[in-house]
Amino acid sequence: MRSSLLTYIGFVVVTLLALFIIQSLNVAYPITITTKTAPQDLAVVGVGKVTVVPDTATVTVGIVVSNAKTVDETQQKINVINNKIIESMGRLGIAKTDIKTSNYSINPDYSYTNGTNQITGYSGNASLTVTVKDTKILPQVITEATSAGANQVGDPQYTVDSPEKFREEARNKAIANAKDEAQKLAQSLGIRLGKVTNIVESQPNTPMPMLYQADTLKAASSAEITPPTIEAGSQEITSTVTLYFERN
Repeated sequence: MRSSLLTYIGFVVVTLLALFIIQSLNVAYPITITTKTAPQDLAVVGVGKVTVVPDTATVTVGIVVSNAKTVDETQQKINVINNKIIESMGRLGIAKTDIKTSNYSINPDYSYTNGTNQITGYSGNASLTVTVKDTKILPQVITEATSAGANQVGDPQYTVDSPEKFREEARNKAIANAKDEAQKLAQSLGIRLGKVTNIVESQPNTPMPMLYQADTLKAASSAEITPPTIEAGSQEITSTVTLYFERN
């Protein structure tokens, strides 16, 4: 009973205090509260592209050995050809730091006889990945490797060694494109644009290098190998930006 009385007295006191504040401050009743919503920024996407001729190439060359009788024989055959390939790359001026052994393996060959697997010989292979910083000599790299005994040549891959300087150019083009599109959109909507409040750049995944299949190597009657014709083509470096503009 006493608690209810105290609650009632408290309610009366709060009500009287509120009425006193309204009267003393000359506040109109009922009180209306308005909220002004700030206009949202206008977001516009721009794209910039730069076409670049690749300046670096990589190619994988190697040797496959099969039907060897022992592991030692397999290894010896692989090593002789592998070392000759490396020596031929050195004659072309390619540093050892640009030659990487990407695979080296020896495996037994099996034959299923009388319900069991029996080893009949050994096979092995070794692969070298060669980075060529002068793409003009890539045909010579392939020719020298096959002349040294390589019987496997992978697809040459062309890349841009320092793409960051071209990305900056692509980014500037993307920003200019976004600003141009924003002006067109603002005129179409009848709005005025303010300053740029934010910029977000979307970096695409590293582009896959363009692949080029070397022409089939044909041996002439003199046993000299004709170098293949390989074209580097071009690559596009792209930047996508989103600009956020104030709306006045």
